[in-house]
Amino acid sequence: MSRNFIHLRNDQGIALLLVLWVLMVLMVMALSFTYLTRTEALGALSFRQTVERKFLAEAGIERAVMEILYRRLNQGAKVIQEDREVWRTDGTPYRTETGTGHYSVRIIDEGGKVDINRTPDVILRNLLHNRGLKQEDADMIVDAIMDWRDADDLHRINGAESDYYMSLPNPYKARNADFETLEELLLVKGVTAELLYGGAGTKGLIDLLTINSRTGKVNLNSAPREVLMAVPGMSAEDADAILANRDAQPPLNVTALIGKNYTVLAPFVDLADSTAFSIESSGHRPADKTGYAIRATIALEQNGKFRYLYYKSPVTIDNASDTSN
Repeated sequence: MSRNFIHLRNDQGIALLLVLWVLMVLMVMALSFTYLTRTEALGALSFRQTVERKFLAEAGIERAVMEILYRRLNQGAKVIQEDREVWRTDGTPYRTETGTGHYSVRIIDEGGKVDINRTPDVILRNLLHNRGLKQEDADMIVDAIMDWRDADDLHRINGAESDYYMSLPNPYKARNADFETLEELLLVKGVTAELLYGGAGTKGLIDLLTINSRTGKVNLNSAPREVLMAVPGMSAEDADAILANRDAQPPLNVTALIGKNYTVLAPFVDLADSTAFSIESSGHRPADKTGYAIRATIALEQNGKFRYLYYKSPVTIDNASDTSN
């Protein structure tokens, strides 16, 4: 009897262990299922919120295009729409509230930048000098840029052609043609990421250059101060006068504003309406710290039409982080 009793107790102990083991497995499975369900729910919520931000950013792009086209249809006039002035194209940020959040948009006139494929070397040199580069460094970079975009393999005094680039640890050839992107400048001798992208509150060259204006002249109606000061013959007083008066009463009368000095500036500047504009738009849901950003460049065509030269989504831009309410 005692032996049977011992066997019974052993069987009961094994059964208890099996039950506990099964319960533990079921508990782990239940917790795993709960975790997966929660993760999927959070993932679905995050995806929905991202889509909402993206749609808001796209709405900002469409609104900016409308503003640009409206301005084009009312050239030469101070345009007022619905008791407000039409958006400016000098990078001024605009915020528009919607039912599900808001979008923040900037429009930048490409004509107010320096076209890296068309500009004379003197403007590039001034642009670099004004950013604090030593003369020898500025001369090297400018000559290297000119060598990169020209069609031959002849060296400028401080420049570089394919023989220099092929001697690097990771060799490549000079394009010997127009730049296709501004980021391509990083391949040019002397150009650093800090110089191109800026930092610590300083604009990079990428904010002042373009490949889309298709002219070697600078549009005085939209150029920022850094670009104005790169124009040969432009004084600080002239630049300040242009910035202070160009939005007051269009069209800008530069001759009356700066007098005889305009004859010195004339070969390097333009007042014609631009046809290319960059747009930066970010969409934000309520209480968002960071939004979804899109960057695009459009070219205006005849009969009120336009086409995209560039469109990238998502991107990182300054106004994608929005803490205002």
